[in-house]
Amino acid sequence: MLNNFLIHLPPKDNSFSMDSAIYLASMFLYGIDLTINVLLISSVIELMYKRKMAWWKHVFNFSMYCLMLVGAYYSFILFGGTIGKVNTYNLLPYMISLVVYFSLNIAFMLIFFFISGQIFKGTFDMGVLFESVVSYFVTLLLSLVLTILLKEQRYFGLFLFTVLVVLLSFAFRKFLYLYQDISERANKDHLTGLYNHGFFKETLSEQFTDAKKLKQPFCLALLDLDDFKKYNDRNGHLQGDRLLQFFGDLLKLETKGTNYVVARYGGEEFAILMPNTTKKEAFSFLDRLRKKVNDTYFAGVEHVPYRCLSFSCGIAEYEKETYDSGELIHKADQALYYAKAQGKNNVQVYDDKNISLDAITFKEDLDTLEQQLKIFLSKDVYTYRHSKRVFKYALEFSEKLNLADHEKQTLILGALIHDIGKIEVPRDILNKEEKLAPHEWEIVKKHVTWGKEILAVEKRFDDLIPLVELHHERYDGKGYPHGLKEEEIPKLARILCIIDSFDAMTTERPYQPTKTFEEAIEEIRCCEGKQFDPIYAEMFIEMIEENYLKKHRFAAT
Repeated sequence: MLNNFLIHLPPKDNSFSMDSAIYLASMFLYGIDLTINVLLISSVIELMYKRKMAWWKHVFNFSMYCLMLVGAYYSFILFGGTIGKVNTYNLLPYMISLVVYFSLNIAFMLIFFFISGQIFKGTFDMGVLFESVVSYFVTLLLSLVLTILLKEQRYFGLFLFTVLVVLLSFAFRKFLYLYQDISERANKDHLTGLYNHGFFKETLSEQFTDAKKLKQPFCLALLDLDDFKKYNDRNGHLQGDRLLQFFGDLLKLETKGTNYVVARYGGEEFAILMPNTTKKEAFSFLDRLRKKVNDTYFAGVEHVPYRCLSFSCGIAEYEKETYDSGELIHKADQALYYAKAQGKNNVQVYDDKNISLDAITFKEDLDTLEQQLKIFLSKDVYTYRHSKRVFKYALEFSEKLNLADHEKQTLILGALIHDIGKIEVPRDILNKEEKLAPHEWEIVKKHVTWGKEILAVEKRFDDLIPLVELHHERYDGKGYPHGLKEEEIPKLARILCIIDSFDAMTTERPYQPTKTFEEAIEEIRCCEGKQFDPIYAEMFIEMIEENYLKKHRFAAT
């Protein structure tokens, strides 16, 4: 009966049976022999009505329960438990036996996941462990309740326990339905019925982490209804709302049967999360959808420029160097902007070669960051001069690298502003002539996080955030703030790390000896594959030797 009346718990429809409570209560009162017989009868009955289940799984379950009960029984006896008596003044044997029972269960489940290969596919989550602890604590309480009831009122106690658990099952199931209903409302956009922005961000973070951990393809698509404002102005806001509902229903219909998550991102903008999907597959799906939308009539669309319902779309695919979900949103947003710039009603995949600042915008951004940097002139002239030199090296090095224009511009601007977070570091620490104390060093290390927060205020500088936040990450994973390693660190941040370190080594500081260019080159070579990306380190060394050392030697002769 209890296997048919499971206890359901939110948030993910978790459930567990009370059969373990029966086995433990039987063991506490009647010993191991009778309990194994009860288990055997239960397993035979289960085999009869679960014939579709593989026979070896029945054998595995029976064997697992046997070993769990034997382990729990002997640990109960070892710690002073007495079979047939209920000692409420000494709960230690009961607790120990349950811990052993629980530990053996987890161990056997891990073995099962290992044998079936699911432990490598992300099926087993450590969150299951915490949920199991909760369910086993309930199991212990109910096993003690059943033990006392059976001891005091055998048949009536058994009846009372069964009714109690069945009622608990109904109560928790009702609670689960209410929880799911409230959660559903909280996660849905009231107008379109799609998931809302908050749920989208939460799910994006989860799916991004899964893609990173499991090394699976993952795409994010942002869709924007073309000329929606013009449609609203012409047909009124109520009709505009109907159009949003219509488009939302269309997206739901077209993604039905897939594992895609569709959300209303905001206004007339929508988002689709596409796990296990490459950018080529995403483009194919969304371009087909675009053409279908063009052929779908909705009242009033004949008055907008394209004379049909249309959308622009930007797609960004997760790559090894994409360090967080925010960067993926920014790339999809840039691709969407590019799609709009190409005349709307088209789908664009993010590509550094297509996404580039024009010369005027680049100059404006450079001037803006230069003004921010000048704040250091009054607070810490070293940081100001250091940033200017790193900027100069980045400018020269970018010409030697096979980078798209957008990447070059991002590297140059990031080099100029990479230490902006130091504006939050106290002046006495920045200008201290002795070596920093450990707690002072911890404060200085926070400058990368503070820099990220400063830049995040202006959306146009989002591309620079990875360089500001991650230029102290190391290739071997021993850097800060996240301990990323190798290609987990964005390419431009790996490049900036080399430039920044080179200038720090070759510039006079009170608490460290200044290295010559030759000594700094030797240090970079020693740290290739440890602190620095070996490929870019060698390329930077070549640039320094060509631009500085050779010219210096030539001038000397």
